[in-house]
Amino acid sequence: MLVELSVDNFAIIDRVDVEFGSGMTVLSGETGAGKSILVDALGLLLGDRAGADVVRDGCDKTTISARFDLADAPGAAAWLEDQELAADNECVVRRVISHQGRSRCWINGQAVPVRSINALGDQLVEIVGQHAHQRLTHSGAQREIVDEYGGHLALVSDVAETAKNLEANRRAIADIEQADDEGALRADILRYQINELAEAIDENETIAELEAEQRRLASAEQLIADGQRAMTLLADNESVGATDQLARVERILADLAETDTGFCAAAELATSARIQADECVDGLRRHLEQVEIDPERLGTIDDRIATLTDLARKHRCDVSALTNKQTELETELDNLERASERLAELQAQADELALRYREKSTQLSAARDKAGEQLATAVTDILNSLGMPHATFSVRVETGDPQSRISVNGIDTVTFEVAANPGQTARSIDKVASGGELSRLGLAIEVATASGSRIPTMVFDEVDAGIGGGVAEIIGRQLRALAANGQTLCVTHLPQVAAQAEHQLAVSKATSDTSTITTIKPLSEIDRVEEIARMLGGVELTQQTRAHAADMLRRAGGV
Repeated sequence: MLVELSVDNFAIIDRVDVEFGSGMTVLSGETGAGKSILVDALGLLLGDRAGADVVRDGCDKTTISARFDLADAPGAAAWLEDQELAADNECVVRRVISHQGRSRCWINGQAVPVRSINALGDQLVEIVGQHAHQRLTHSGAQREIVDEYGGHLALVSDVAETAKNLEANRRAIADIEQADDEGALRADILRYQINELAEAIDENETIAELEAEQRRLASAEQLIADGQRAMTLLADNESVGATDQLARVERILADLAETDTGFCAAAELATSARIQADECVDGLRRHLEQVEIDPERLGTIDDRIATLTDLARKHRCDVSALTNKQTELETELDNLERASERLAELQAQADELALRYREKSTQLSAARDKAGEQLATAVTDILNSLGMPHATFSVRVETGDPQSRISVNGIDTVTFEVAANPGQTARSIDKVASGGELSRLGLAIEVATASGSRIPTMVFDEVDAGIGGGVAEIIGRQLRALAANGQTLCVTHLPQVAAQAEHQLAVSKATSDTSTITTIKPLSEIDRVEEIARMLGGVELTQQTRAHAADMLRRAGGV
């Protein structure tokens, strides 16, 4: 329930702080005073789109805040708990809009995005505008009203989800079937490319190893020549060979070490050098015997490297990545070859989803039929009390074939029909000629559906426009009855409706050369008599008018 609303610098409101009680509260005032501004502010607070034009002229920002008692709002309390925004058993919402149009929002002191206050607002307040009946002429809106009234929204969601999955499944099947010819051609190309790579790639030999062998084979003659030259320098020249020279040095140092032990270390090093030189000669000889000039093998290596390079260029990758490319192509081919298997899986899923859709959509149709009958009875009763004693309201649910019609909304077309007078054929409400009848019909539907609403606060913004006399009093009683277990706020210009309220707020506007300011004042019992008298009409209030106003309030239980 809305407990308190504070508005700063919004439109023509300077500042207002309004407290609300349970039951029915009306806002009244002269035409143009701004009765609906408070409703607009509440809608803005709970997520309506905001622009810079909402900020009062000359001000930097608009600030709107409200406090709600959650005792009668279990849905909102659960949402706050789920979002970790709960604070005892109440909720404070605040929104600030700058003159640049930027918006900031808080719930119980924690900053949140606008979508959060919008989601919370759906659990706290429902606002019904004076042109709400126009929405009722659309088939989609009529279907939604029946679904909400029947309380089977979970089934509606299940049907919608199943329809989406079935449509997605069928699109996947169509894509596979359409790609069959292209897939066959692509598979042939992949097989050729995979075989080409398999023939060229030796998993036991890398491109680095091939290039190293290529370098050795291409340089074989030079390797042999240089190796032999090294052999000559080491051992093949008896006069200057390094091994012979080291042997002479070794003998000289050995003789010196026998006389002077200080030469022992040098003698040992000379011996080691001579041994290593001999080993170097032996190693060179053995390797040179293995080095061979093989033009045929070199040609083979050149061809293989050229082939791998061409393949890498063809597949736009490095030669070292060709093995990964082969694996990638094999995976793609496997997927193509499994398309028939995948198609069979999808078709089995489609059959299962189609069966589920038939079952759920049929259940939904039955639920809509039942809810439509109940709604028709409730709306007809209200219409009969609103000056249309012979009117009959009905809900026609036309059910399609679940095998041929797949829709997220189910297989039904829902149409609201009314026969205003005896002997008349029921017609779709969008073809009702009388604006007054359509207005009363819209209000009857709103009242009937609101009676089962889980929303604790209902706001009616001049929904009684175009209605007067005894019918207006009946509407007031309906709105008061609607508030018996909750809270209704009604913007009205009808004294018959205002008299039924338990609380009344007067909206007035004061103008000067530089500004226009709207104020909202709670009325005492005496003040209500004056306001109801003003609403009854006349330039001057007479004792007779005041007496009439007091009598209306007394009969309604207002005073």
